[in-house]
Amino acid sequence: MKQSILLNFLFLFISSWVCAEAVLPLDELNHAIKNKAQYTHQKQRSIDSLKKLKVGVTSSADEYQINSRLYDEYKKFRIDTAVHYALQNQQIAQKLNNATLIVAARIQLANLYSSSGKFLESERILATLHPKAFDKSLLADYYDACIQFYEHYATNSFDVGYFKLIRVYRDSLIHLLDASTARYKINLAQTLIYQQSYPEAQRELINLMRTSHLQSGDYAMVTYLMAFTYQRQQQPESAKRYYMLSALTDLKNAIKDNASLQNLALMFYQKGDVDQAYLYTQSAIEDAIFSNVKFRTLHMSELYSIINTAYLEKEAKQKKQLQLYLVLISVLTVGLVVTIIYIYRQMKKVSRIKDELHLTGKQLAELNQQISETNVQLYEANQVKEAYIAQFFDLCSAYITKLEDYRKSLNKKATENRLEELFKMLRSTTVVDNELDELYNVFDSIFLNLYPSFISEFNALLLPDEQIITKPGALLNTELRIFALMRLGISDSVKIAAFLRCSLSTIYNYRTRARNKSAVPRDEFEKRIMKIGLLPVTV
Repeated sequence: MKQSILLNFLFLFISSWVCAEAVLPLDELNHAIKNKAQYTHQKQRSIDSLKKLKVGVTSSADEYQINSRLYDEYKKFRIDTAVHYALQNQQIAQKLNNATLIVAARIQLANLYSSSGKFLESERILATLHPKAFDKSLLADYYDACIQFYEHYATNSFDVGYFKLIRVYRDSLIHLLDASTARYKINLAQTLIYQQSYPEAQRELINLMRTSHLQSGDYAMVTYLMAFTYQRQQQPESAKRYYMLSALTDLKNAIKDNASLQNLALMFYQKGDVDQAYLYTQSAIEDAIFSNVKFRTLHMSELYSIINTAYLEKEAKQKKQLQLYLVLISVLTVGLVVTIIYIYRQMKKVSRIKDELHLTGKQLAELNQQISETNVQLYEANQVKEAYIAQFFDLCSAYITKLEDYRKSLNKKATENRLEELFKMLRSTTVVDNELDELYNVFDSIFLNLYPSFISEFNALLLPDEQIITKPGALLNTELRIFALMRLGISDSVKIAAFLRCSLSTIYNYRTRARNKSAVPRDEFEKRIMKIGLLPVTV
């Protein structure tokens, strides 16, 4: 017993020393946050290439497999879309009358619903599943879904009974898994953490990190658990390092459902580093909203409010200090200028008194010369004014003559009864149409400079199948211009119709149709339009 305690102590001491000596990957993490959009784009390209495999697929079994792969891609990226493919798989499985596939799809749905905050839906699905009745190959996923459900639910209710259920299901999962797999070792480490056996958990996790076949998602989870154990043992620097490694892995793999940044933000805030806390909080809440992980969004919104307030207070304090420094510098500058002017004037005064008599005659001669030159300049200025006035009258006269010639031309056409040509000129709208097109192009360009993300944020408010895609070369179309004008504060349909040269009923139809295509509540749609450019909203 004593030997076991000594070994655990030595292991804890050595691992803590190694972690303390290691440099925190702070710059690398901050750089990854700045390039988060690039990682998301890479993830989306991978998903798009997978979607192309569905084109031309005729076999329901093949479609089920592709949907399962898409579910795996989306479950930690965008939950709503993952739900879409899980529902499709449920329908396909029912069509194939395959009980195993039906259960697999329902387990996926239960897991997704608990992550997105739909606890009642998740609980109903889990209640319909009877582990003794379905294939044993699904037991591990079933136990894992139960664990995830109670973990997510416990974060909101804090009921001790749910933690007991988590331990029960995790024990069942551990007994089912192969002891050589990463999944087994991760769950074993979590069990040890629940038992507060942190050194034993760290030993399992460090051994697991040394394996070359560890997947990126598992690596993020392992490093997160390592950080958690150090945090519980009051070793913040080691905890930070592993939280950063976990967050880096999640960011580079575009995993939006993560908790590492949230914990880092809280640790930096408690340390007094508000700037880093604000950066991590902002990134974490963006990811939570993007992926629609409700339970993380709820926690992050509370944390964001606290850290954002502290950040704003710090900025206000720095602003006041800067204003004070500017006032002091201004006062010193004014004092310096006044001193220089005073010295300069004294020197000039002494010099002027000394040379006054000697320069009087010369100054009088120069003055006469200046008067003579000034008279010449005035004469020349008068000549120039006369020339400009004459040119102005010539221009006015020429313009009047042109107007008169144009009037005579129209009068001649009317007198000669060439009414068709006359009416053709009067009916032509080419000039007006060209000016309108130019007006709309200028409006589109200026508006998109003000709100560069307008189209993407507007599409995010619509259902996935109702996205608006503009024509090649065009910036906005009529529907987008209607809501662009509303974003600028022009909500009167009569004014919008007048600006866009269309009927009032057309404007009403566009607005009604957009609300019907909305992915958010209809009465919230136009309110969300007015927030475009302020908080990403992803539906």
